[in-house]
Order: sequence, then C-alpha cells, then structure tokens
Amino acid sequence: MNNLRKIGLSALAGSLATFSVNAADMSVSGSGSISFDDTNRGFGDRGNGFYMGDSLKFNASGETDNGVGVAVYYEIDGGALDDHNIKLSGDWGTLQFNGHGSSSAFGAVDDKTPNAYEEAWDSLTQTGTDSVINGVGGNDMIRYDSPDFSGVTVHAAMVMNSAAGYNGVYNDFGIVVKPEMMDGLEVGYAFGETEATAGTPIDDSTMYVTYAYGPVTIGYQESESDAASATNSDESSTFGISYQVTDDFSVSYNTHEYNDGAWTSDEEYSGISASYTMGGITVSGHMNEVENRGGSSTAADVEGYELYLGFAF
Repeated sequence: MNNLRKIGLSALAGSLATFSVNAADMSVSGSGSISFDDTNRGFGDRGNGFYMGDSLKFNASGETDNGVGVAVYYEIDGGALDDHNIKLSGDWGTLQFNGHGSSSAFGAVDDKTPNAYEEAWDSLTQTGTDSVINGVGGNDMIRYDSPDFSGVTVHAAMVMNSAAGYNGVYNDFGIVVKPEMMDGLEVGYAFGETEATAGTPIDDSTMYVTYAYGPVTIGYQESESDAASATNSDESSTFGISYQVTDDFSVSYNTHEYNDGAWTSDEEYSGISASYTMGGITVSGHMNEVENRGGSSTAADVEGYELYLGFAF
C-alpha cells in the first residue's frame, strides 16, 4: 500500500463542504483481482465465467478547530465513481453520510455467521426472489454508530428513499454486545420497518450470537420479516463455523435456510469456503449448493462456485 502522508491543506472545502481542516492525512490504496465463477450452475447458461475487479480508494481525514474528526472516502471502481461517504466523529460516536455503497444498521448484520470467504447463499440467488432478510439500504443514507460502552455499541440508520418503493423514510437500529467478562462472545440484534405498500408495514428483525475460542469461531442467526399477510412474512436461520488453520489460512462451513411465506418448501443452502493470504495476495474460493430453489420441492438442486485471486497495493 502506498500512502501519501500529511499533505498540508488549508481547507478541504471542495470535498467537505463547510468543514475547514488545518491539515489532513491523505492515503491512496488500490486492488485488482481476477475471478472465475460458475454461479447458478444447472440453471441457465452463464457464458464466460472470467471477470476482473479493480478498485482505487482515496481517503482524506483531519480534525476541525473544535475537535470534530472529518473523513472523506471515495472509491473508483471499473473507471467510475462507486462507493463514497463523509464521516464526522468525536467522543459522542460517528455520524456518517453515505452517498453510495454502505450498509444500514440492519444490513451491516444481516449475516454475521463466520465464513472464510462468502456466505452459503452467495452466487445462488434466483432473479426476482430473496435469499436473506436485510432491511433496506440506499443512496444518501445517514448512519450513526455509538462509542463502546463497556462492550455495548448502538447503531441507527435512516434512508429517505420513496423512489425505491418504501413510501418515504426508512429507519432501523441495532445493538451489539461483547461482554467484557466473556472474551470471544458477541450478541447482536437489529430491527427495521419497511412499507412496500402504503399503510402495510413490514417489521424486519434479526438476532445473532457468535463465539470465538482459539482458532474456532461458531455462529447462529435467526431473522424474520413480519407482515400482516402470512404470504408476505418470511424467516430464515443461518449457521456457520470457521477454523483459522494458520494466521494466513482459514476454512469454513455454512448453512442457510430461507422460508418465504408464499412458498411450499424452504430453500436450504450449504457451502464451504477457504481463504489464503500471503502479503498483498489473497486466494479465496467457495462451493455452494441450494435445494428447493425458489421454494419448490420439485426444483432441481443448483450449485455454484467461485475462485478469486486478489492483489492489494
């Protein structure tokens, strides 16, 4: 990683609006990758499975005269502006405005079960259906993250995105507890309310627990989308276990069961993944499978796999 440190700036007015910073830390980092996947195997023709990833990341951070930390992040991906946000921080926590590419408080914990590379449902989602309950995200989202209070943090997000079909403002919140008296344990809960149809709210909730002991981490999570109609009420359960073989190599096994209220059968996902890192090089991959795809017991089982070779600089 190449860093450009301590570039004196009289102000970051162009990027930080009205926040004037006497000096800023600037850094530029990047990554490139080559991947091959055969997703949704047995369900259509994917054609050439090779593709390239590229990312160039710009970070600028400093502090105003009154002690407020200010940080701006831009990512250029595929030659175009992708993720970008501005973050204010202090003893009171962090307030972030996400122009694009960040998760809400709920979305950040939609699957917290441990995995070496990707979730069990990755690469197998059928177009037009869900595979995970994750609240709502969107551009121009405001998110707050509290400081740590003896192992407890609180998170909240707001998205004003009526154009996405959620009829106005979406709010969610989450709480994460890492008990100081029990090292390795983490418990979390998140709640959000969507309203895809005006006057018909849907309550999304999730709860998870993970525990790390030595090189082994296990986790379990249950999520629910509760609506007035049973056909619009969904639920899921997820399990994962990972093993850190060495500091550089890890493997995992994950399962995920998803039930749509309108389906006759539950989707049942399972998968294994592995990741190896050596310096700035990462080699990762997974093999996933789903039974009862789309909620039909007569549907063919679908498999998918992905291989990833990444370089960070």
